[in-house]
Amino acid sequence: MDTVDLIIDLWQKEDPDLAEDLWPVAIVGRVQRLARILDKALKDFFAEHDLEVFEFDVLTTLRRAGAPYELTAGALLKSSMVTSSTVTNRIDRMEAKGLVERVRDGNDRRSVRVRLTPHGIELIERVFRLHLANEAQLLPAYDPEDYERFVGELRRLLEHFGDRLDRTVATSGPEPTPSTS
Repeated sequence: MDTVDLIIDLWQKEDPDLAEDLWPVAIVGRVQRLARILDKALKDFFAEHDLEVFEFDVLTTLRRAGAPYELTAGALLKSSMVTSSTVTNRIDRMEAKGLVERVRDGNDRRSVRVRLTPHGIELIERVFRLHLANEAQLLPAYDPEDYERFVGELRRLLEHFGDRLDRTVATSGPEPTPSTS
């Protein structure tokens, strides 16, 4: 029995008419609790490496874009689910720490690319490996079949909420040209 089971039991005792309607709490309540637990664990891990969660996200996004480890601010904006002013503020803070630099596009002077610095590359390559080990420690050991089933159900849940792959964010390929229609 976990905390969510206790919450459901308390509601069933308090209002038995709700018994059949409480099933979503078993899923949503656990997802919310897991998110809080994992957020805190990851925040603590990154703090040990003098990083904020958003800094790690930007560093990994730039690193997996491939050499020269740069993207436009617009591409970073698409991958971050925050406002453009927030992205600008975050890039400013990371630039002050020597993790990224802004580079003017030689072909389009209006466009600015955000690029990992050598310090940013060294940091993310070191911390990412530690991060993977940390995440592995956070999770229970699953059998391969259980792992695949669990991942499949999580994917199905995310797809239900419209979380689909956006190739312009997932790859370092060219950004799409805005549609005129």
